[in-house]
Amino acid sequence: MSEVEPVRELGPSAAPVPPRVRLRGAQPAATTGSADGQLHVAPEVVFEAEEVDVFYGAKQALTDVSLRIRRGQITALIGPSGCGKTTFLRSLNRMNDSVAGFRIGGRILYHGHDLYGGRVDRVEVRRRIGMVFQKPNPFPKSIYDNVAWAPRNLGLKAGLDERVEGALRGAALWDEVKDRLKDSALGLSGGQQQRLCIARAIAIEPDVLLLDEPASALDPIATAAIEELMHSLKGRFTIVIVTHNMQQAARVADRTAFFSLETGGVKPVGSLIEVDATEKIFSSPQDPRTRDYVSGRFG
Repeated sequence: MSEVEPVRELGPSAAPVPPRVRLRGAQPAATTGSADGQLHVAPEVVFEAEEVDVFYGAKQALTDVSLRIRRGQITALIGPSGCGKTTFLRSLNRMNDSVAGFRIGGRILYHGHDLYGGRVDRVEVRRRIGMVFQKPNPFPKSIYDNVAWAPRNLGLKAGLDERVEGALRGAALWDEVKDRLKDSALGLSGGQQQRLCIARAIAIEPDVLLLDEPASALDPIATAAIEELMHSLKGRFTIVIVTHNMQQAARVADRTAFFSLETGGVKPVGSLIEVDATEKIFSSPQDPRTRDYVSGRFG
């Protein structure tokens, strides 16, 4: 195991959880066979959803979702509108907690620890599991202050200039803004604003990045820049992305999870239909509903 930095526990009485990106081997690695007869070690499990149900008041949004998300991979969540992709994504860092009537059944484990345990510190959860939203949402502050905001609030003031520069470099934005760090972030283009939001998220060195349709409001050139950025970041972060763009999922994701609406009950409910390697989901899915969706027959 390489050296790790100490971090706070998820809650006052919780057992210490594994540190962020630098940790290795916190759980026994799984092994899988391949066509060449060799055994390959599967990356460590970061999230394990176990029979997750989500409700908003009396309305059920998701039913019986069981899914593993592994370290250092990009996992795409695809499916038609209203099938619960974003609800599930937001459940991974407790962003739904503020929604009236929200409740969750089953368990979501993060490095083996229940994210919804009674004494879990939600601030610490969101420090480790960052999120970037569909529409760029820079603060009405300077470019520098946008990136420095979270480190300052967490007391990470030592070496702040270097931290800001590192985050902007990580988001492939430094060369474009290094001479105007004191300018308003609202003066950036849409694609630059989205990369700034990614820089803001990675400035506190999270373990995971959750991306909710990060390129849906961008032009093709800015979209290509975001996709290239995701590829460059996946060696440092575990990434989960919701996308309606199936070509984007095919281009960027290592694994893809297809969600759809179960219509057997009184009202349709979102459900995980199939998850597998992205190439397999798009070339030879096991479930006919997945095949119909990725072939464009519905959705």
